[in-house]
Amino acid sequence: MSSLFTIGIFLSFFLSTLLFSKSHKSLSDNILGVWLVSIGIYLLNYYLHYLGYWEQYPHLVGATHPFPLLFAPFVYLYVVTNLRQPQRLYWWDSLHFLPFILTYILMFPFLFGYSATEKTIIDQADYHSSYQWLFTLSFIAFVVVSVIYSVLAYQKINQYEQMISQQFAYNEGISLQWLRLLLLGFGLIFSVMIVGYIVQFLLEVTLGVNIELIFLGLFVLLIGFIGFWGIRYQGIFSVEKQKLFIKNLALPDQSDNSDYIEPSPFPKTPEYHKSGLKAEDARKLHQQLLDLMKNKKPYLESKLSLGQLAEMLGVPPNHLSQIINQYEGKNFYDFVNSYRVEEFIALAKKDIDKNFNLLGLAYEAGFNSKSSFNQVFKKITGKTPSEFVN
Repeated sequence: MSSLFTIGIFLSFFLSTLLFSKSHKSLSDNILGVWLVSIGIYLLNYYLHYLGYWEQYPHLVGATHPFPLLFAPFVYLYVVTNLRQPQRLYWWDSLHFLPFILTYILMFPFLFGYSATEKTIIDQADYHSSYQWLFTLSFIAFVVVSVIYSVLAYQKINQYEQMISQQFAYNEGISLQWLRLLLLGFGLIFSVMIVGYIVQFLLEVTLGVNIELIFLGLFVLLIGFIGFWGIRYQGIFSVEKQKLFIKNLALPDQSDNSDYIEPSPFPKTPEYHKSGLKAEDARKLHQQLLDLMKNKKPYLESKLSLGQLAEMLGVPPNHLSQIINQYEGKNFYDFVNSYRVEEFIALAKKDIDKNFNLLGLAYEAGFNSKSSFNQVFKKITGKTPSEFVN
């Protein structure tokens, strides 16, 4: 177990350092970094307990007890800030940490009023101490907070992914699918932990396995997962894209206005009857779009966005989005990638007698990753690229 603690603590602080020093880092990167630091501090103090240092330094007892109440709110804030343009925090964001703050307030008499000897006695008494009510209450709070914020974050991720599919023809580096998987992983791990703790400590049933060791091992794996994908994540509002995005969407940058109400950077579920686009104009625009896709092949640009394509047509992005949704029955992502699949098939047929490379042709057709190419191709044709070619 000592090795697991060491790996987890090292990963937490190392990966947070990489996030803080990330090129063109955003507010969401800093939030993820602070979250990893809080995990590292919690693991470090628990490791000191495992090594017996709490007996030598009793004032360490309970010092990080409320820290798990930070984990789920940090995930939620990470997702929410990725949806904000400009990225910023508001005063009400601090309300997400009320359970954490209230738990520390309830612990004030213990942290600052008890002697070292009294803290040692309570630590050794474990769940049968005079503070058993606090252990139980904080455990319940942890379960409730984790469930609520995980569900909210999951819903926000779904909203974010829908927005991406309406605005971008790629998702590499800007998708939060990895965070969705992370939430599912957290849910599974914490479910195992919660059931194990209830059975072992509250019901006092002896288990044949070390539930803490299992939980810690899985938790360390998740820490590595968080850091790896968090560092790779670029976001839709990187420094290079920010000005273009604001221009295309006609959004005011009012980050210095304290009365500023956060706008949605994307058109929500379209209410096209209010768009002002007449039926005749819509048909003409649709034909212009098809001509552009056929003759100019803008889909060969691997990082094509709705704003860029709208600029080529000289129309507002929301009008173009309306045309694609109404006339093609697709979102922007599927619309553009259907052309890329057709381009790939045409290239493959052209080079059918040659020893061509599938991925090379995919890049030539406008895709910029193997995973998205395979996923899109299977979705449109019902076969993998190699099965289709064969």
